[in-house]
Amino acid sequence: MILNAYTSRLASMQINVIRAALLTTTALTFLTACGPDKQAAPAHTPAELPTQSHEHPAPAGGAVSPGGVTTAVDAPPAATESEFGQACHAAKVWMDAQHADPATLVEPYLSLMQRAETRDPGNFNTPWTELTAGQQAGVIMAATSASKGECG
Repeated sequence: MILNAYTSRLASMQINVIRAALLTTTALTFLTACGPDKQAAPAHTPAELPTQSHEHPAPAGGAVSPGGVTTAVDAPPAATESEFGQACHAAKVWMDAQHADPATLVEPYLSLMQRAETRDPGNFNTPWTELTAGQQAGVIMAATSASKGECG
């Protein structure tokens, strides 16, 4: 009886996290779609790229950190409730093992998940380059949720 109540409550919390992420994604999509049109910037060679400490736009409309880690993807998260729960839990377990402020661990965790050899519940047991943009967004959302203590 207690296990059923706990499972139900956990599922409800995960659904609320997913709903909040989808609402945020929808709002951001709406805001960027309604913004002024911008012309594409000219292509740069690696030597010409700026070395600033903020995130750089990724070619697909996401964001890449100065360290080369994809931190945002221009797609809504696409993961089943089970996949999201497993990815969030995997991120939380990894972050807990680091004994550091979880807010500082999102990028290092995403870097690990984006390595070619990484097959982990945190990236749906699929190499990063084989994930769809929606699945990549799901991995990023799970890592961010874990850093905020929003998964079990």
